[in-house]
Amino acid sequence: MQSLRGHRRWWIVVTTVVLLVLFAVILAALRLTDDDEHEVFDGLPHSYTYAESSGEIQLHMMAVKPEDIVLRRAGQPLRQIAAYGINGGFFYGDDLLSIAIMNDVPVNGAPQGYGSGWFNAKYERGTLVWDGAAGAFSVQVVASGGDLAVSDRGNYWAQGGISMNLQHEELWAAAAAAEHLPFEGERRLRSGLVYDQSGKLWLLVTNSLCTAAEFRTAVQRAVPGEGREGIFLDGDGSSQMNADEVVLTGDSRPVVQMIAVAGWK
Repeated sequence: MQSLRGHRRWWIVVTTVVLLVLFAVILAALRLTDDDEHEVFDGLPHSYTYAESSGEIQLHMMAVKPEDIVLRRAGQPLRQIAAYGINGGFFYGDDLLSIAIMNDVPVNGAPQGYGSGWFNAKYERGTLVWDGAAGAFSVQVVASGGDLAVSDRGNYWAQGGISMNLQHEELWAAAAAAEHLPFEGERRLRSGLVYDQSGKLWLLVTNSLCTAAEFRTAVQRAVPGEGREGIFLDGDGSSQMNADEVVLTGDSRPVVQMIAVAGWK
C-alpha cells in the first residue's frame, strides 16, 4: 500500500512539472507573437484613426484620408506585411478578380490583363472610386477600368467589390444579387469600405460571423457621418486588418491585394 501511494505521488509531481513546462512554453510563444507584430509595424506613420463598435457584430474601423490610400499587391497574409490596412477584393489563386487600380495602373499586372486588377471578373460590380482631381468619391457599377468615369486618368484610385447601397434600402438586396455577392445569407467574416460626404474613408473588418445583411446593418449603426456609401470587399478568411490597436488574421490565408495606408515599408 505504501508503495502504491508513493507511486501516485511521483506521477502527480511529474504531471505537475510537465503542465508547468507546457504553460511556460505557451506564454513564451504568445509573447513572441506579440513582439513580432509590433516589430513589423514599428516606425510606420500612424496616418489613421482607429475605432471599434460594440454590439453583437463588432466592427474594427480605420478612418483615413483618401489621399493616404495605396492599393498594392500583397501575395501573403497581411500579418506578414509591414503596412497598416485591410484586405482588398476577390481573387482566385494569384489572379485578382476585382478592380484595383491606381492612376490607370492595375496593382497585379498590366492594363487589360486577366487577373491584374483591371477587371471585375464576369460581372459588373460596385467599385469605390476616389477621383483625386475632383476631390470626390463615388460607387460605380462597372466591369473594367476602362468603364470608370474620372476627371483625370492620372489622379484616381478604384477598388472593386459589391455595392452596399447604404442610401437605398429598397435596392441593396437586389443589387447585391445582381452583382453576385458570395455567400450573402451565410454567417461569415466580412470586410468593406465606406465613405461619407465629408470625404472621410472607413476601412472596416469584423471578426464576428454575420450575414451580409447583418454586416450592412452594423455599418449603418456604427459608422459616423452623413451621406455614407460603400462596398463589400472579400470576406470569410480573407477578412484581415493590420493596425497598432488590433491585428485580425482571418484564417491567415495569403491574399492577393491589400488596401494599405500610406507609409508602408
